[in-house]
Amino acid sequence: MIKLVVLFNLKKGVEADVYQHWAKTTDLPTVNSLESVNSFEVLKCSNLLGSDLPSPYEYVEIIELADKDLFFKEVSTNTMKNIADEFQTFADNPMFIVSETL
Repeated sequence: MIKLVVLFNLKKGVEADVYQHWAKTTDLPTVNSLESVNSFEVLKCSNLLGSDLPSPYEYVEIIELADKDLFFKEVSTNTMKNIADEFQTFADNPMFIVSETL
């Protein structure tokens, strides 16, 4: 099972509540409606386990793919290009990590 893990912080000047509203109302429902996606979730990170130290990343996205090839077709649509462009206005240098369930 292929999962995309996206680690990111918000850009300076981006308000967390504005990003979170967009994620809940636009990003999550749109990506979850893709035929190629089994599930998509956005996690807000707080601290490192066992300490008060903050997480190095504010947010983590986990996208579980049903079909990787179909996913790349679907993300090339105008709708998904718009979502990606909007995401880039919020996220500061996101890291997209391809992973696989053992």
